[in-house]
Amino acid sequence: MNFLTPSLFKPGLTGKASATTLPSQAMTLMDPFGFGRAAFDYWRDSIERSVLYLDVMRERGNQYLEHMEQTKPSVLGFETEELLDGRTLPRPVNYELLRVLPPEGVEIDLQKRPFVVVDPRAGHGPGIGGFKPDSELGVALRAGHPCYFIGFLPFPEPGQTVEDVVEAEIAFVRHVIERHPETSEKPMVVGNCQAGWQVMMAAALEPDVFGPILIAGAPLSYWAGERGKAPMRYTGGITGGSWITALTSDMGNGLFDGAWLVQNFERLNPANTYWKKQYHLYDNVDTEAGRYLEFERWWGGHVVLGGEEIQYIVDNLFVGNRLSTAQLVTRDGRRIDLRNVRSPVVVFCSRGDDITPPPQALGWIRDLYEGEEDIIANEQTIIYCLHDTTGHLGIFVSGSVSRKEHTEFTANMDYIDVMPPGLYETTISRAEDQEESELVERDYLLEFSPRNFDELDNEVQHKPEDDRRFATVARLSEINLGFYRLYLQPWIQATITPESARWMRRMHPIRLGYKLLSDRNPLSVPLPVMADAIRENRHPVDDDNLFKAMETIASDQIVSNLDAFRDLRDSLIERVFLDTFGQPLLQAAVGLYGDAHVHRRRPGAEPEHRRFIENRQAELREKIAEGSHHEAVMRSMIYVLGGAPATDERNFKRLRASRAELEPSTRLCDFKHLVREQFFILKLDREKALNTLPILLKDRSNEEIDEHLRHLEHVLAASGELSPHAAERLDQIKALFDQARPEAVKVKAEAPSAAGKTEQGKTSAVTSANSAETAKTAAKPAGDDNNSAAPVTPKAVPKDDGKAVGNDEDNAAPDTPVKTEPKATTKSAQRKRPNRKR
Repeated sequence: MNFLTPSLFKPGLTGKASATTLPSQAMTLMDPFGFGRAAFDYWRDSIERSVLYLDVMRERGNQYLEHMEQTKPSVLGFETEELLDGRTLPRPVNYELLRVLPPEGVEIDLQKRPFVVVDPRAGHGPGIGGFKPDSELGVALRAGHPCYFIGFLPFPEPGQTVEDVVEAEIAFVRHVIERHPETSEKPMVVGNCQAGWQVMMAAALEPDVFGPILIAGAPLSYWAGERGKAPMRYTGGITGGSWITALTSDMGNGLFDGAWLVQNFERLNPANTYWKKQYHLYDNVDTEAGRYLEFERWWGGHVVLGGEEIQYIVDNLFVGNRLSTAQLVTRDGRRIDLRNVRSPVVVFCSRGDDITPPPQALGWIRDLYEGEEDIIANEQTIIYCLHDTTGHLGIFVSGSVSRKEHTEFTANMDYIDVMPPGLYETTISRAEDQEESELVERDYLLEFSPRNFDELDNEVQHKPEDDRRFATVARLSEINLGFYRLYLQPWIQATITPESARWMRRMHPIRLGYKLLSDRNPLSVPLPVMADAIRENRHPVDDDNLFKAMETIASDQIVSNLDAFRDLRDSLIERVFLDTFGQPLLQAAVGLYGDAHVHRRRPGAEPEHRRFIENRQAELREKIAEGSHHEAVMRSMIYVLGGAPATDERNFKRLRASRAELEPSTRLCDFKHLVREQFFILKLDREKALNTLPILLKDRSNEEIDEHLRHLEHVLAASGELSPHAAERLDQIKALFDQARPEAVKVKAEAPSAAGKTEQGKTSAVTSANSAETAKTAAKPAGDDNNSAAPVTPKAVPKDDGKAVGNDEDNAAPDTPVKTEPKATTKSAQRKRPNRKR
């Protein structure tokens, strides 16, 4: 057998059997007695592992049966109390609102904003958002937030619709608000996976009810995706549309079995489903049983959806893609437009997620808006975070993700709630690697960097030609569904009875896999006895056992073959989809090849939306010179802080100090409105916004102006020393505040009459020119006969070039709005100075 040695024991080939095990394995091949002893040890260990594996599967079956026999099965890892039962609402639904009771040793601060987690109903039961102590709920509880959970029951209420569920979630969030009158902050709402689009629909219908929204792994743009990835988006076209959904619901007597959805998920990764997950348990059966059973309790907790619900979802979302293009209208005539969401939206997705890849999580931004300026005009704050490797379930389940990303999101939600509108990407770095690390309260620092649509397109990878293909699928789906409802549905519905539908659900292959290996199977009776005996006298083999190494090699080969099969299958499906639905003849046959038909609605480019933007800009221009010292101080604060290319919690400390010291009686919602409005004004017309600061401070005494400046300096020092660029901007603000002092106002008032006397005898043309220059430079006073220095006055500020306020350090010099003019030596020099052009 020496000829096997070079191929079997190459470093890195066998996983556990690495290069460090080569000497003992080579000795085994050369020693007949050692070879026989290794074979016997491996044979005994494999028999023991097989019995223990089957016993774990038996426990899994018992756990499944026990779990499904519960009235309200859930894998939530925290104690709860029921507050609202959705079955008692005017339009009953199978959802419920639960208050999460804090674990022992955890104290809740009722002054903090409530935290609501909405679980996905996509075939599995509820509880994934609070599955472990290191989970979304666990993170929020440790931070002291009152926590609530929106779960569901296994079976829908008769006649339940998606709109009913959305209205129920709105009612639940309203109830949470009523329970916390002591805080003005609206609840933070987390929507996982399919719950993400439900939360977004609810927030679009009732924007004033929701606080910051975190949607994790939630698909919102169903046609988006990267070529070579995201094969699930082709499913609708390959199956001929949503008629197959209607057939499945009819076979269930009006109920859609969630096990079919779970089966679709499992087919995405056959290597993990059929081998890798099970072999990992078999290989580590002494240590992995508890973790495996814990996860399987949720994975096997299948629920049932209403036929009308799933048909609405498939027709309008998965196939029709109508949510991200504002085409959904409720039964009472309200349009579901995600641009109505007023709360900051945090999108958390991962490049390792094959169920909701980044294009499907972020594509709705590209669908709804024409650019980042459009987002700002709609007063929306959209933040996205891209994880590099974690899978779909890891977004909600992984402890490392919860301890890092979810902890930072939770800790920074108050900051996110007052961030100016725009598009941002977050990055997370270790606090110890940062300057001013002592100002960071946790192990990591969450930074927010402004992004534009060119950078967003690198992730979305939008292809207009694919839109036409998916639109073709949507038209064909409507045609096929119509034929099915006309010719087949009456026969199916007349044949299926409630009992036959129940029997088919019980016989589903996934459910049988749980039931057949349980105590209800007489053949499993000896398993627990045998397993207990083996645990008392276990004989595991080491990883350097020759046959154990060969087992690892065989397992790796099986995984590689199944992965190759998956890649081949997915590439063939994509090729068939692109070639079939890209045919011009087929597209023309369904009415999508002529100019008269628009196959993709773009709400951001519609005339009424452009008029809205223009009206909003005109409204803000009228408010530039309106307000008081509150607006002046906040405008100055935003201008100074706008010098950084990225922002983080250290800047939030400044804003928080601003609210505490400058606006102590202001509610967070009012403070947020003030921040956003002043940001808009600076973005719209920076020149006028800064030059009108003295107007906002009119009638303020020297003492009051000095107090405002002291507060500004104190607040800006809350997180350390200012950057040189920010310090320069602060000096500019001080110069503008000096223009509002009573003596400066008096000089400005006297300047015209003095100038009139000194300029007698000059021609009217020169007088007119000087008057125009005076108006352009905000009434710059001329010097007097005693050669006194001219007061510090603002230069004309360059108009905004469309970039975010102060977000470009390289352009700091052109943005400088204030500069000290040189002294005027004589009156003739004042008159001869050439006019400055803007």
